[in-house]
Amino acid sequence: MFRKGQEFTQDLLKENERLRYRVIQLEEGLKEKLSEAPTGQRGPQVDEIKNKLAVYEARLKELEGKLSAIEAENVDFAKRYVDVEEQNNNLANLYVASYQLHSTLDYKEVLQIILEIMINLIGAEVFSIYLLDKKAKSLTPEAAEGIGVSEIPAVTLGEGIIGKAAESNENYFNENPPPDLKDRLLDPLVCIPLTIKSDVIGVVALYRLLQQKTQFAAVDYELFTLLAGHAATAIFSSRLFSESKRKLNTYQGFLDLLTQ
Repeated sequence: MFRKGQEFTQDLLKENERLRYRVIQLEEGLKEKLSEAPTGQRGPQVDEIKNKLAVYEARLKELEGKLSAIEAENVDFAKRYVDVEEQNNNLANLYVASYQLHSTLDYKEVLQIILEIMINLIGAEVFSIYLLDKKAKSLTPEAAEGIGVSEIPAVTLGEGIIGKAAESNENYFNENPPPDLKDRLLDPLVCIPLTIKSDVIGVVALYRLLQQKTQFAAVDYELFTLLAGHAATAIFSSRLFSESKRKLNTYQGFLDLLTQ
C-alpha cells in the first residue's frame, strides 16, 4: 500500500508539472494575443485562450488538492509502517526470549539466558536474580551482572522494597532511584517477581541501565511480563530436572553397590 501510494503521488506530480507548463504556455499565448489586438478589441481566439486557461487553472487547483491529500496519506502510511516494523521487531524479540528460556533444562544455562535477555533485549547493566527459600522465608541472590553475587545482601520476605515486591507479587518501578549503586541494592530501579501461577519463586532486581538506554520502551514491559512467567517456569523446571537427575545418579550408585 505504501509503495502504491508513492507511485500514485509520482503520477500526480507529473500531471501537476504538465498542467503548470500548459498554464504558462496559455498565459504567454494570451499575453501575445492581447498585445497584438487593437486597444478595446478582443478576438475570439483571446476569449478561447482565456477559457482554456480558466479550465486548466481549475484542474491544477484540483490536482494540488489531491496531491496534498495523498502526501498526508503517505506520511500516515510511513508512520504506520514504522509502527508495524517496530511491533514486528518487538514480537521477534519476545519470541526469541521465550524460545531461549525453554530451550534447555540445564539450571546454569537457564540463569545465563535470563542474564542475556536482561542485557541484550532490555538494556540492563547491573542487576541480580534472587531465588526464594520458602522455609527460611528469605530471598538469596543466585546470579548477577555488573556486580558480584557476594556484594548483594540477602532479603527477608516481606521486608524492604524487594521483599515486599516478592510478598505482594507486584512489579515495582522506581522513578527516582538513589544515585549511588550501593543504595540501589536495597532500593532498585525495577523489581520483577518471578511467578508460577500465584507462587513467587524469586525476584529480578534491576539496579542500573546501560548508558545508551535512557528510558524503558513499550517492549521492555512486555519482556518484564515474559520474564515474570516464562523465566520462573524455566528456573523451576531446570531445578526439578537437576534435582531428579542428582537423585537418579544417587540411586544408580546404590544399585551399583548392591549388585556388586
